[in-house]
Amino acid sequence: MSKLSAGRGLRVVGDVHGDLTAFEHAVATDRFIIQLGDLVDHGPDSAGTLRLMLDLIDDGRGLFILGNHDRKLGRALEGRRLRRDPPLEETLRQLSGPVQAGLRERAYEAIAEAPAWIVQGNMIFVHGGFHTDMMFEAPPPALGAMTPLLSRALFGETTGRMQPDGYPERRLRWIDHIPADHIVYCGHDRRSTDGRPWIRDGRNSGRAIFTDLGAGKGGHLAWIDLDV
Repeated sequence: MSKLSAGRGLRVVGDVHGDLTAFEHAVATDRFIIQLGDLVDHGPDSAGTLRLMLDLIDDGRGLFILGNHDRKLGRALEGRRLRRDPPLEETLRQLSGPVQAGLRERAYEAIAEAPAWIVQGNMIFVHGGFHTDMMFEAPPPALGAMTPLLSRALFGETTGRMQPDGYPERRLRWIDHIPADHIVYCGHDRRSTDGRPWIRDGRNSGRAIFTDLGAGKGGHLAWIDLDV
């Protein structure tokens, strides 16, 4: 990644969820973009968001980390049988028709190649949650079999129970295992109550920064600039 940023610095962008207007503002920079996953679903223009991200990749200006919504879209595009929900169905509808010619194929290829995590020095970029094995193991294929480490990357640490809202109950014990002086940049969980990224320090003096502020779901898009 150091070669990709080439001294330009980084801009870490949280969950976009189809909020194209906000994403256009976020990428209006000379910095290299690292988007933390969940590009699609819920917001008004998932197709436009994908197209913009793919253009950034083609121009060598950015990449995205695999999110659970991105993986679900990728598996739907390859014809897998899975539980389809209204946000996914709307994204698939937006990707259909002649006006989007070639976008489905480009999106599928990019999702299949997206890393589930990136470790760069003392920084870890991941969508859902961290595990210490990510420091030593390369990410598995994005659309391959679900592994425990890929599950942690996409969904965080779950308890196995469901919340009243129908989503899995999650816990954050993994923050205590972040190594000292390391920072995990993640999304997935909307935890902030003040409109800024939510920061939590662990027992080992590592830090997690949650960047999901509800873009595409009535909130707004967050990004963090890093000089590296």
